[in-house]
Amino acid sequence: MTGFSDSAQAMSLVAFSAVATITLLLCVMTGPDRDDLDEFYTGYSSLSAMRNGLAIAGDYISAATVLGTGGVIALCGYDGIVLALSTVLSLMLLMFLLAEPLRNAGRFTMGDALARRMPGRAVRVAACLVTLAALLPLMLVQLAGAGQLLAFILGFSGDSLKTGFIIGLGILMISYAAIGGMKGTALIQILKIVMLLGSGALVAVLVMNRFDWNPAALFDTAARQSGVGPAYLRSGLEFAGGPYPRLDMITSQLAVVIGGACLPHVTMRMYTASSARQVRRSMSWAVSSVAVFVLVITVVGVGATAMIGRTVIAEADPQGNTAYLLGSRAVFGPDVSTGETFLFTTVTTALFLTLLASVAGMILACANSLAHDVFAARAPSMPAHREILLARVSALAVGVPTIFLATLIQHRSLQPLVILSFCVGASALAPALVYSLFWRRYTRTGLLCTLIGGTLTVLLLMPGTNLVSGSPVSAFPEADFNWLPFTTTGLVSIPAGFLFGWLGTVISGRRKAEEQRRQYEAVEGWILAGAVRRG
Repeated sequence: MTGFSDSAQAMSLVAFSAVATITLLLCVMTGPDRDDLDEFYTGYSSLSAMRNGLAIAGDYISAATVLGTGGVIALCGYDGIVLALSTVLSLMLLMFLLAEPLRNAGRFTMGDALARRMPGRAVRVAACLVTLAALLPLMLVQLAGAGQLLAFILGFSGDSLKTGFIIGLGILMISYAAIGGMKGTALIQILKIVMLLGSGALVAVLVMNRFDWNPAALFDTAARQSGVGPAYLRSGLEFAGGPYPRLDMITSQLAVVIGGACLPHVTMRMYTASSARQVRRSMSWAVSSVAVFVLVITVVGVGATAMIGRTVIAEADPQGNTAYLLGSRAVFGPDVSTGETFLFTTVTTALFLTLLASVAGMILACANSLAHDVFAARAPSMPAHREILLARVSALAVGVPTIFLATLIQHRSLQPLVILSFCVGASALAPALVYSLFWRRYTRTGLLCTLIGGTLTVLLLMPGTNLVSGSPVSAFPEADFNWLPFTTTGLVSIPAGFLFGWLGTVISGRRKAEEQRRQYEAVEGWILAGAVRRG
């Protein structure tokens, strides 16, 4: 019922090879052909609002979102659906609160946006370090998961083959970032989101058709097949093992909503918009695309449980990461036609492209920050061709250790790393952006305290959560050093990030705060209203 046929595996392998070749060729063709910083970092802001919006949605919907969220929906029902809705809410938060000021304040990187008011190398270096801390865990998750996913689709089981997949995909992703720049990776993101939404929508239609277009029948069948009955359709199933399930759920959603909106590989797309009007239109396209994706993944995830049962999904992967694939396969029934095999191949290819595009965008964000905020900041008169070369070398410097670490952790539970990224985004980047863009008296000391204090709080608390140890599905099931009874650090680290910023500003003294207020008023028109474009 859930096994993939030889023809589907063979077709998937051919499709993967074709996609890898074509996308690499597209990167070479659309990549920057001149030594121009604007072309490499923003593609001259030449994308239309629709294409830029699709690229934002592509960056935002990572493979971890597709597989992880689909798994939580399939295994936990209501809690997974709320998590999926939180991803839409997060992008809406970015759209209404941060997108336009970010586009006005920034130029190429997160460091540019934060240094608009408070120039200085310390701010840029701190922004780069937090960018790496936020994105490295997500890159590890996707690369390590890529080996397992491809082995699952293609029917391989050897560890050496999984490691080979990780290394091969890692090299491909580094190539995308180094060769294609912002425009090349944007093209891959657009292709990815179109394939992902198109194939997913077709599968969702087939699932609904299987249940006579009756959502109540779909959810009732899923509840019966879940093994937990009506609890599947009520909150609390995902966090039922903890002492404070409701509080744990709220803090987890908060980390996703606040953190997802501020991750650097998503915010860097704001700088590619040519005007304030275009960034608003781009975000409208992005939010619409993500909302459609949430609807699709909800139908496919719940459908997977309804068609094959929660037990089968959990046996294939305890975290449910294969639920999206299993649901896509199960909807065809035992006898699969050539057309259905082709559709399933399109689904697997879309997932493969999602893995490639997601990590390529993250490597690009990290490499750009290293080159622009760390190296170029030391030499303001650095020629453009040298900075672009540094960005390409930085892509290699970020990518190679990521590949190595991914091969080491591929057999561990990867969920703590996903949570770590969102918590750093919510606890360090979100307070820093909100304060920098809207608080007049915010000082450089306050900014550094926010970035460093928020990140360190997450890194210190995360090992104590129940995702890292103390349960059979934790990263270290054989150990138990769990002392924080939550799955995220958000309950402590998010307020701490804002508190550090306030304390740092208070410590700076009234004189420094007044000086910063005057400096902010000088650029307030640029940041909030776009009176001057990246002056």
